[in-house]
Amino acid sequence: MHSLPQLPQRSVGRGVAALIPQSGTEVSAAGQAAAALAALQTVPVQLAVVQAAVLLLDELAATTAGEDVRATAQETARLLRSAMAAPG
Repeated sequence: MHSLPQLPQRSVGRGVAALIPQSGTEVSAAGQAAAALAALQTVPVQLAVVQAAVLLLDELAATTAGEDVRATAQETARLLRSAMAAPG
């Protein structure tokens, strides 16, 4: 089971890190990603970072055997594309 690296609490936001299952728990990487998406707030990010994430998620969705990971990767990529297309 893959897990997200431990993030400093201040980079995630006060209290938000408590909502996201951390490494070492029995929650899958897809579950951790879903929790992180649910806790997102609007933050500035460089467009190239978002584009790179979409490419990686597309590759993951195309090559993974796990349905939950594939579905989470596809939905995350869709949300990121939507955010990139939204008027700024």
